[in-house]
Amino acid sequence: MSQILVIDDDIASCRTLEMHFSIQGHDVLLAHSVKQGLDLDTTANPDIIILDIRMPGESGLDGLPLFKQRYKNARVIMITAFHDMDTTIQAMKLGADDYIHKPIDIDELDQSINKTLIQASKNNDDMDISAEGFPLSSTNTMIGHSKAMRDIYKIIGLVANSPATVLITGESGTGKELVAHAIHKAGANPDAPFVAVNCAALVETLLESDMFGHEKGAFTGAVAKQKGKFSMAENGTIFLDEIGELSASMQAKLLRVLQEKEFTPVGAKASLTTNARVIAATNVDLVQAVDDNNFREDLFYRLQVVNIHIPPLRERSEDIPDLVQALLSKINREMNSNVHRISLDVINRIQHYDWPGNVRELENTLMKIVALSPGEIITEDMLPEKLTAQLIEKNTSVADISESAIAEMSLQDIEKQHIIKVLEANNWHKGKTCDILGVSRPRLRRLISQYDLDEHGRE
Repeated sequence: MSQILVIDDDIASCRTLEMHFSIQGHDVLLAHSVKQGLDLDTTANPDIIILDIRMPGESGLDGLPLFKQRYKNARVIMITAFHDMDTTIQAMKLGADDYIHKPIDIDELDQSINKTLIQASKNNDDMDISAEGFPLSSTNTMIGHSKAMRDIYKIIGLVANSPATVLITGESGTGKELVAHAIHKAGANPDAPFVAVNCAALVETLLESDMFGHEKGAFTGAVAKQKGKFSMAENGTIFLDEIGELSASMQAKLLRVLQEKEFTPVGAKASLTTNARVIAATNVDLVQAVDDNNFREDLFYRLQVVNIHIPPLRERSEDIPDLVQALLSKINREMNSNVHRISLDVINRIQHYDWPGNVRELENTLMKIVALSPGEIITEDMLPEKLTAQLIEKNTSVADISESAIAEMSLQDIEKQHIIKVLEANNWHKGKTCDILGVSRPRLRRLISQYDLDEHGRE
């Protein structure tokens, strides 16, 4: 068991806690002031320090940095009868691991100690976060060893030196711009400009000026001649993100660029040429958009000379441990934090969550956990509710299948039956089925084809 040092000027409270922890098998030391706690003999090596804030002489807040220095491996739980927001904030900033109000709820204190001891543990059931092993930063590094990612790496290598236009598809947050950067960096002119355009960020008139440039006086506010992104990307790459959001007029203008390698700035009489390599990306199902007459078929085929599809994170969960390590390494550097261990139970929970926001959502979730982390290890109790709530929901969804039936079914069999159930419940409405299953339309089409499902014959 552990050694616990209780520092409180309330002698009766100390005796009560001593009895409680001793019954649990802990070695308990008592002190009634900061000075007494610091003056214990050299055999004292507490794992946990329970430190009262308001005491005669030095306060617990004054002593907290001293205890952190004196007992370097100890975790500190502050206790106080005063419900003071500023004091709570100050205690956490000084390095306290938890903060509990008096009168002490023993169950709450036990939970805090158990959580703190888990955070302090250094065992083989945790994954170490190596800053050197995964130097992910804002320099656009792709992470993943799944077959899907290995296939993407191969395509990047094959297409990098080719001028062929590339269309990158995938859900929001999968890392489409990372793929575009990787193609550019692996190409013949890696030091040439890489220029990104968000096709959904500007209204049509401003987007045209942003992409192709404009002449002075071309429109209200055009006080000077301005180069467009196609001109800026000369000899390099122009990345057109969210290409599916282009208006019909802009689609026609882009088609001309791809066909003729020329464009006309707004207000100009003469055309300019470009040799920039075009890489486009979208999370829209362009095949469906073409069918719905929302996207030009000729432009679609011009864009997808080479198509790279990035599967969502839920379809490549084997990449998650590497991504977690890489993202935490990046977050530690950016936030000047030192979270370098993560419980394997946490990794398991993360791998079983669907991540509708993909890698972007994973990074934001880890960033929040690190910001609120009191120690150096991420444990299950620190996870947001969404990760545990979905696991409960998934378990409930198969509750109507008998254990004997499940024991005889493969994962593919279970998936197939669930897809059939959702399709039939929604009269084969693809949009509603995608929403319920949490998959894209292309993914649903692949699943229907994979399992030979048919609206009339079912399978």
